[in-house]
Amino acid sequence: MYHPDLLRHPDSCPALVLNADYTPLSYYPLSLWSWQTAIKAVFLERVDIVAYYQREVHSPNFAMQLPSVIALRQYVRQSQYPAFTRFNLFLRDRFTCQYCGAATDLTFDHVIPRAQGGRTTWENVATACAPCNLRKGGRTPRQAHMALMEEPIRPTTWQLQENGRSFPPNYLHQSWRDWLYWDVELDA
Repeated sequence: MYHPDLLRHPDSCPALVLNADYTPLSYYPLSLWSWQTAIKAVFLERVDIVAYYQREVHSPNFAMQLPSVIALRQYVRQSQYPAFTRFNLFLRDRFTCQYCGAATDLTFDHVIPRAQGGRTTWENVATACAPCNLRKGGRTPRQAHMALMEEPIRPTTWQLQENGRSFPPNYLHQSWRDWLYWDVELDA
């Protein structure tokens, strides 16, 4: 019987990484390890294998099915608040300009401009498309007669993960279905 996993190159067989409580470490980006990293973690007894691909890897005297889902043996506590990064800012704002709703040519904008004493903090930076950022210039939204869709806040890690669930990756293996919660058609 034909099975698509048998034809996969091992490099296209990443392992979904679950925390010790069997929840994904991250939804966006999805917590995936290469097959090499997953197998190394198995041999170092840092993870348990939850599900396998049909694909095997071989050495001269050993064969092993590639793990498709692994769970850490020790729980990794997530930081309550994520680091302030451009990616995390865009994720907080769901990859949309907070002035016009555009999803392309994104930059970040200081709500209170630095020239007016504004700082680079979660509460003072919003995602803006380049045209809106240019139009706003060194003014506040009020001065520029531009309204923010949502006031910038310092998100929790949980809030970012929830936002990340709105952006499922292009590829989801069938064996990951029980551990992920997206309403999309999964690949076989």
